[in-house]
Amino acid sequence: MLERGEVANSWRRERWDSLRLLTPNWQSRLPGYRYDGADPDGYMTMGEVIDFISRFAIEAAAPLRPHTTVTSVRQTDAGYHIATNNGDLRCRTVVLASGACNVPSVPALRQAVPASIPCVTTFAYRNPDGLPEGGVLVVGASATGVQLADEIHRSGRRVTLSVGEHVRLPRTYRGRDVLWWMDASGVWNQRYDEIDDLTRARTLPSPQLVGTPERTTLHLNALSAIGVELVGRLAAVRDGRALFSGGLRNQFALADLKMNRLLDTFDEYVRTNARDADVAPPERFDPTRVPASSRLSLDLRSGEIRSIVWATGFRPDYSWLDVPVIDQKGYLRHDGGIVDAPGMYALGLPVLRRRKSSFIYGAEDDARDVVEHLAGYLAGKTVSQPA
Repeated sequence: MLERGEVANSWRRERWDSLRLLTPNWQSRLPGYRYDGADPDGYMTMGEVIDFISRFAIEAAAPLRPHTTVTSVRQTDAGYHIATNNGDLRCRTVVLASGACNVPSVPALRQAVPASIPCVTTFAYRNPDGLPEGGVLVVGASATGVQLADEIHRSGRRVTLSVGEHVRLPRTYRGRDVLWWMDASGVWNQRYDEIDDLTRARTLPSPQLVGTPERTTLHLNALSAIGVELVGRLAAVRDGRALFSGGLRNQFALADLKMNRLLDTFDEYVRTNARDADVAPPERFDPTRVPASSRLSLDLRSGEIRSIVWATGFRPDYSWLDVPVIDQKGYLRHDGGIVDAPGMYALGLPVLRRRKSSFIYGAEDDARDVVEHLAGYLAGKTVSQPA
């Protein structure tokens, strides 16, 4: 097992200070190992996540090589040749577990932002103290964007949040964490080959959730209520002006519609399984309020905005993978983690084999399926997809 840094390296080096897991602690589990603390309904801090993964590495006794950066993977007649900064390896099979969040995905229009405006990605952001005093434009309103908009606003800065496509979810529903519902209703266990538009499912923004001791729901209504200004999707930067789309009403309506459809699914699960006594009555939430007026442009040279935080997601980095398995958009070609090259596999990608694949909780089932196929390949058997 090769790791470019320390165990839990990305959690140590590429997360902001106040971040907590979005999943409740009881969902933090790995093969033969799970959370056993006193707060199963809480959400781990970054320090707790690092400790959780580090202890798992010790208990699993994995043959780990830390501080080993892979510089090339290429095919050979016998399998694969792996070049690293600590020497080369040869193997019959290889599992790519480098994840999907290696590089911040910042739109090309970033190049048109005036040089006087410092820009940071969520890889570099640690806390509001690292930003200049004054107004902040946060671009992106998925889980990361809404959390940073809230944190930066509470530091005393004026925040403008640029909102594009987003996934709205309540933190709790009918007295249970919304991710309990995703699990119990079977939504999270939906297989990748049962999803109509798999490509879209794998690129959806992360839901607007935050893990807090209070189990707070952080949605756009809450942000606008405390004074965060909502504007449309950042469409262009021209002559020092940020230009925003005028589609907020449609974005809000679509996110609300999808949330309510999901809540309908949960309610149907309760009816079908006679679980009414176990949960609170059904509920619905106020629709996202459209601002009375929303600016379509903002002069970045006026001094109103002193910095920009790009919360626009991530993309994988396969620059080291010298095997023709990458599509035109830079994504790995695979069928449920079975890569389009003999003996090559992947883990830890969005909706790899199930909707829950992106979460720690989803790793065990995915790994079991992938390893079953890998073992058959090593045994020289004709292997098909695990059921």
